[in-house]
Amino acid sequence: QVQLVESGGGSVQVGGSLRLSCKASGYTYSGNYMGWFRQAPGKEREGVAATYIGSDITYYADSVEDRFTISQDNAKNTVYLQMNSLKPEDTAMYYCAANTRYALYGHNWYLRDRYNYWGQGTQVTVSS
Repeated sequence: QVQLVESGGGSVQVGGSLRLSCKASGYTYSGNYMGWFRQAPGKEREGVAATYIGSDITYYADSVEDRFTISQDNAKNTVYLQMNSLKPEDTAMYYCAANTRYALYGHNWYLRDRYNYWGQGTQVTVSS
């Protein structure tokens, strides 16, 4: 049974930092892709970052590049999203997702239908 369990969300002030974690289990973690998405109230779910497990390949949305970093701890089957210089517009539910079916590139890593497993989400709230 595949499980993606997110943690690390919370409330911070503008300019603060948070680190989200996503622990994966129940499938072959290595050699697949994992991504972070977010969804604010009234908006569509959007891709934030993605990585190919076991490599240094990463992708970022323009809105978070230079502020967020996606990383892996493969001994723990865990992907992290380090979020710095947080802004009110970063407020959203953040979801971890795994893709075990498709190769991802710069033009498709952010497409939701490329991911076949999803976590339950963790809330991030940034206040001014």
